[in-house]
Amino acid sequence: MTNQRIYGMEFSKIYQLYVQKAERKGRSKEEVNQIIQWLTGYSPQALQEQIELKNDLETFFDQAPGLNPNSSLIKGVVCGVRVEEVEEPLMKKIRYLDKLIDELAKGKSMEKILRQ
Repeated sequence: MTNQRIYGMEFSKIYQLYVQKAERKGRSKEEVNQIIQWLTGYSPQALQEQIELKNDLETFFDQAPGLNPNSSLIKGVVCGVRVEEVEEPLMKKIRYLDKLIDELAKGKSMEKILRQ
């Protein structure tokens, strides 16, 4: 899958997949929201607005208030790719979010996921 194709995917569809993954593992939609808000700086209302607008991933991250300064502490492998080695800025943000949701599904505590 090319980067442009990934960037064009609707955030709302990806969001639903994140929620389903979390809930299958006994975690909650609220925890998914907390992770997304921590990473992107969206308020709960602004996040809901993004979901309803059906913006693509590129627009979702472009309109984000700001990436959390501690996001650089996110390390590890997701989809066979080491997150800290991803050079393209938008793809790095997407992989950060994927990694955080993976950590949630694997049962990590929210304090560790949010690098506190």
